[in-house]
Amino acid sequence: MIQRIQTLYLLFVALLAGVVPFFLNLWGETENGEIFAKNDMLISIAFYAISLMAIIAIFLFKKRQNQFVLNRLNMILNLFLLGFFVYRSLNLSGETAVSEKGIGMLIPVFSIVFLVLANRAIKKDEDLVKSVDRLR
Repeated sequence: MIQRIQTLYLLFVALLAGVVPFFLNLWGETENGEIFAKNDMLISIAFYAISLMAIIAIFLFKKRQNQFVLNRLNMILNLFLLGFFVYRSLNLSGETAVSEKGIGMLIPVFSIVFLVLANRAIKKDEDLVKSVDRLR
């Protein structure tokens, strides 16, 4: 069933990772200006992969275990991206040029939160189906 709550969570992750980083800056530098996801190919590929995995997970609603595993892999990818942003922000603070962190660096954090909420809802559905099968 595509009208479940985890579909909304996954759709929000797909929109958050597929659209927002290209409009909000990730960090700003004095000589290069604001850096967006479209300025770095690897970052934009990572955001597109997160968005694509969330969309694929939406359409795996009949296979809840695969949906759960795909969300876990998506969380791991978000953690790697978040780790890169933390590494990058630690390097930015030691520069001689003035630089600032952007709000776009928090996108993986919000994505992880919504993926966890989606996995909870998937687990709840799976438990409900198992309990109904037990009664038969």
